[in-house]
Amino acid sequence: MIEMFAPLLHAIPATFQLDNVVAVMIGLVGGIIVGALPGLTASMGITVLLPLTFGMSPLVALGMMAGIYNGAMYGGAIPAVLLRIPGTPAAVATTFDGYAMTQKGEAARAMQISCLGSVLGSIVSAISLILLAPPLATVTLAFGPAEYVWVAVFGLASVGVLLGKDPFKGLLAGFFGLLLGTIGIDQVSGHERFTFDNLNLVEGFSIITLLTGLFALPPAIQMAEQAVKRGIPGEVLRLKAKHGLFYQWRSFVPVWIRSSIIGIIIGILPGAGGNMAALLAYNDAKRITRNPDPPFGEGNPLGVCAAETANNADTAASLIPTLTLGVPGSSVAAIIMGGLMIHGLQPGPSLFREHADVVYGFMLQMLMASVLLIFFGGMLATRIFAQVLRLPPILLVSVILSLCVIGVYSVNNSFFDLWMMLLFGMIGYTMEKTGYPIAPAVLGLILGGMAEQNLRLALIISRGDWTVLFTRPVSLIVIALILVTFAIPVIQEILRRRGSKLQIVGD
Repeated sequence: MIEMFAPLLHAIPATFQLDNVVAVMIGLVGGIIVGALPGLTASMGITVLLPLTFGMSPLVALGMMAGIYNGAMYGGAIPAVLLRIPGTPAAVATTFDGYAMTQKGEAARAMQISCLGSVLGSIVSAISLILLAPPLATVTLAFGPAEYVWVAVFGLASVGVLLGKDPFKGLLAGFFGLLLGTIGIDQVSGHERFTFDNLNLVEGFSIITLLTGLFALPPAIQMAEQAVKRGIPGEVLRLKAKHGLFYQWRSFVPVWIRSSIIGIIIGILPGAGGNMAALLAYNDAKRITRNPDPPFGEGNPLGVCAAETANNADTAASLIPTLTLGVPGSSVAAIIMGGLMIHGLQPGPSLFREHADVVYGFMLQMLMASVLLIFFGGMLATRIFAQVLRLPPILLVSVILSLCVIGVYSVNNSFFDLWMMLLFGMIGYTMEKTGYPIAPAVLGLILGGMAEQNLRLALIISRGDWTVLFTRPVSLIVIALILVTFAIPVIQEILRRRGSKLQIVGD
């Protein structure tokens, strides 16, 4: 066990170098601002950042991603509490009691509770990543090509089926990504596929171009569409706390513990996300609290505490399957996975063996960002960052578009990439309008190549014997998980119909 965590100790000096610490701090500030602006998400913030990190060292780039991820998850609570508008999807449950506290003149107290819950949830999540990822990576070293085929299918199935309201649309989005992944040179045979004699397509679509187009442009287009020209009045954003940050902290301890556990479990499950973690933790706090005063939904501080602790405990935990198996636990984890690949780091057990200093350094940076959040998310910082809401959203459109264009063009100095970014931006916008989740399409591109190469390698090793995919114990376990994944929406639909029938009979 000690030998397993020895690389963690070796990564500490590099992680705490000045440039890496500054990168985490810059990312944290940027993440809080991104999270505080309704319509912008951690996914978009990291996506815009990715092209700009192309020339950076891996640890500096990953440190900024860690800061943005943690900062955005907390920042989403600012408009959720003040305006009843969730800054990020994971902050929906925060609005239930946070805004009610604001209406009672307790906005500053609500922000304190959300800050402390976010910090503790993030710290526990980062510790779980450090403790659970290395042993899991050691186990996955026993995986062969056949196992990786099913792991890739499991990742696509879980995110496609569980992410979004319609499993069929999620699977179609995943198949779209698989189709994009077939364009370019076949890594096994070396033949060109679907390039149409266009040299720009020989290497396939750039992950940076795809991520920027699908995740960064649609929010900007929607902002332009709404054309909101006024920000929030400054009077609404005046926050003055009557008590210290740790006021009555003992009453929150049970909620912190349970919500952190819920967030970690949901984070590890591919496709679940911080929104589900926050809602489950909120319902758990509501269920076990006896005689709540005030009632939940009317400004109970425990509701804010549960929601913010859980959605921040989801952050680092969602990276556990990402780093060890190459199966992202959330859409943000999928983008971070793309960021790793951009810097030549392939997620999976080989990452821990070949780039131990980077992957352990990244895990420490997630912990560092969690600790620094208490300074950047305290009441003084919150009052400053809340002023961002005074900006008219329409002004942000030109800023986002400019960063996207500069970032994508600077990677290959190619106008073709810009046109492809625009094309994928329109595709992403259309997908969001029609209810198709975007994350499965990205995973299809990333995991499709992994599945194809390992499938062909497994067949080459077995001399064309397809039974090699169904005879190994680990493969059978993963296949069972895939079947469970497909069964979940079916069971949910059956329960929903039964509930509807019972309601009709009761009426």
